[in-house]
Amino acid sequence: MTGHKSETIISRGLLFAGAVLAGGFLYTVWIWVPRAEIRYLLISLFGGLCLLILLWTLFLRGQVRRFADELCGTLDQLLAEREPEGFSVYEDTLTAKVQGKFRQFYDLMSEERRQSRQDKQVIQELVSDISHQVKTPIANLQMFLDILKSHDLGAEKRAEFLDMTAGQLNKLEFLLQSLIRMSRLETGTFAIHMEQANLYDTIARAVSGVWAKAEKKEIRLSVECDLFVMAKYDPKWTAEALENILDNAVKYTPSGGTVQISVRPWQFYIRVDIADTGIGILESDYHNVFKRFWRGEKAASCEGVGLGLYLAQEIVRRQKGYISVKSKEGGGSVFSVYLLS
Repeated sequence: MTGHKSETIISRGLLFAGAVLAGGFLYTVWIWVPRAEIRYLLISLFGGLCLLILLWTLFLRGQVRRFADELCGTLDQLLAEREPEGFSVYEDTLTAKVQGKFRQFYDLMSEERRQSRQDKQVIQELVSDISHQVKTPIANLQMFLDILKSHDLGAEKRAEFLDMTAGQLNKLEFLLQSLIRMSRLETGTFAIHMEQANLYDTIARAVSGVWAKAEKKEIRLSVECDLFVMAKYDPKWTAEALENILDNAVKYTPSGGTVQISVRPWQFYIRVDIADTGIGILESDYHNVFKRFWRGEKAASCEGVGLGLYLAQEIVRRQKGYISVKSKEGGGSVFSVYLLS
């Protein structure tokens, strides 16, 4: 209401000022122009000019009002998440240009809302996954502790339950550490520091993390890599990714098998092949093995939570590389890691 009153006051003020100027002009002409025909001519010209100004003002006012109505209509349709009617990006008009800017702003806001919903969904899935994964070891720990407290067990049986309790604690710690890494990857709160680094040293670091497990299962580890081969990557995170793949290879390879690492140039990449003689993967599951918490039927009996390959792929992908897999059920697998050369 205040804006409408202000507009009315301004309009009346302008009309009053125009009337005063027109009256002054007519009075001056009537007094100072002696010839009647010239006087009437000037007055007629002035009247015609005033009429043109009035018509032009009304036209502009109508244009402005129509312009405002079209913009308000566009905003109402965008706020209602509907496609604006009668809008064309190809029109070279002021209305089309302003509507186009509104549309760009709306698209930007829509993308931010979509990203916000997606982030919320990711967080909900993470919370659900974490709740599901920690439930089993916590339930086992509670059960073992109840047995130890409420039963009079012999020394040998007590030691057995204590070992099982320690195993569940180790599993829970491993799970929580994996979940922390996963959450950092999902939320982008970890930093990648890519550099030209010696790949042999990184592979040696990864192999050292699984050497004890391989030796316990009498699995032969071999590395075929030039001592001075270089690639562009983050040494710390890449060593962890390679260790995750190697850990899977050792885990799913029967005792007495082999795991071989070989490095070779591949177009714009350095390719690291990790080949094992394990249980293999169905071709239909090639994509599934990189999903978080996914485990095949044959892998269900082995220790693990299904995060190793997921973490490995995310780490490599954030370094502009990728991982591929070739396998045959019962005939081993080859995971190929491609790092920028």
